[in-house]
Amino acid sequence: MQKSGEDYLEAVLALSREHEKVRTTDVALRLGVSKPSVNRAMKVLASEGYVTQETYGDIHLTEKGRLKASQVYFRHTTLTSFLKDVLGVDAVIAEQDACLIEHDISSETMEKLASFLRSYQGLSS
Repeated sequence: MQKSGEDYLEAVLALSREHEKVRTTDVALRLGVSKPSVNRAMKVLASEGYVTQETYGDIHLTEKGRLKASQVYFRHTTLTSFLKDVLGVDAVIAEQDACLIEHDISSETMEKLASFLRSYQGLSS
């Protein structure tokens, strides 16, 4: 899956946690893209089985989509926490950098980083 697809899935997941309904407009605002861009992305994600959407209707993650979005969200939040809390990176920069790194980090490195962060947070408590 391309990075942009992961970003769209992560946005839909986050919005679904905040609101009862996820609309094209909400995704566009969250990602800073146009509504036609969201519509194109949703068509691709629907064809790959990640989302369902009636024409101009609410967007829903499928089970496959929810799993993938949760993985991306986990990578994002873990990386943001590591950069901000462990390394002391400014919160805004940590968010931006996490978004860049989350797409390319290997599973092995991500697992080791998450394990380190859990240990670090346990020591810091």
